[in-house]
Amino acid sequence: MARHKLSEAGLKRIDKPGIYSDGDGLFLRVRKGGSRQWFFIYKRDSKRTELGLGGYGQGTAPVSLSLARDKAETFRQKLARGEELRADSKPLRVITFEHCMDELLKAKADNWKNAKHRAQWLMTLREYAQPLHAMPVADIVLGDVKNCLLPHWQKRPETADRLRSRIQAVIDYAIAHEWRKTANPARWKGLLDKVMPERKKLSRGHHAALAYAETPKMIAKLRQSTGTAARAVEFLALTAARSGEVRGAKFPEIDVKAKTWTVPAERMKAGVEHVVPLCDRALALVEIMRQRSTSDLIFGGDIEDRPISDTAMTKALRLASPDKKATLHGLRSSFRDWCGDKTNFERDVAEAALAHALRDKTEAAYRREKAIDKRRELMTAWEAYLEGR
Repeated sequence: MARHKLSEAGLKRIDKPGIYSDGDGLFLRVRKGGSRQWFFIYKRDSKRTELGLGGYGQGTAPVSLSLARDKAETFRQKLARGEELRADSKPLRVITFEHCMDELLKAKADNWKNAKHRAQWLMTLREYAQPLHAMPVADIVLGDVKNCLLPHWQKRPETADRLRSRIQAVIDYAIAHEWRKTANPARWKGLLDKVMPERKKLSRGHHAALAYAETPKMIAKLRQSTGTAARAVEFLALTAARSGEVRGAKFPEIDVKAKTWTVPAERMKAGVEHVVPLCDRALALVEIMRQRSTSDLIFGGDIEDRPISDTAMTKALRLASPDKKATLHGLRSSFRDWCGDKTNFERDVAEAALAHALRDKTEAAYRREKAIDKRRELMTAWEAYLEGR
């Protein structure tokens, strides 16, 4: 029987599960998920015996093609002398990145902020980290992480940053369980920050923003629609809130007497409760929706007890917007640009209205209750601008 059918270059190209022969009893088994194991098969007295030789390129003691051939040749020589065969030891268990990933996700099952947060972690790791799945977690190096990040680095910087952070969390989990002995190659400071290419600067962040001069036209067009999505977009524009905060808004969060909307910490990006002063039109929208609502959700979707979808809101925005590339998040930029260009309100007030993380104690004071009046003045002025007054 022919020998040496396999080659190192050919082995690296194998991407389908199966059994691949090197000849004269030496085989490589590739399993679904990517693990690869060498084994030797022989027959004596019509009895078939299979002996494991270790994993190819895996674990702390990887077995190369040449080493697997040496082991197989030792077995052949013993068989020729009539000796009994046995493997020197059991193949080492290979802990892959995918195994660690699944274990980490199970461990975090009770810690998600909400279903969306869980779905984001699942999608990021299952889709974008796929090149690492089959790799032994002990063998992942800086270059592997870099190659995983590069397809998203320039085009989707926020996605790339989240991906890096979540890869780091998986590998940290492996280190904690002693499945990996060396440092984490997904660490940013002092490691990936030295090798990742510098990002191209974007003129308006990551979300296309409608020019604030066009926002009154957009609001006027929205008011021609009676749909829930149009009402939700208008409420979002009036409050400068994030899409998820608006979609999840509930009637008990509205204090009609105080004219405020209290967004709970679990729905805020920073994880801190945020009080939004409501202008007259925003309160009117709440009352319009209260008349047609069948649940606590202010902007309910087509499915009972589900909020209006982000897709439906985006569609309503673009139907009303002069700029068909405008995004929901971009409306926050429209508001912020208007604050800076057209008003004399302090920067701190505008930043507090956007619930941005503030940089020092002076700015942080604007988050307190005493800043509500200043923010209310700002949002009332914004309402007037949007209505063309």
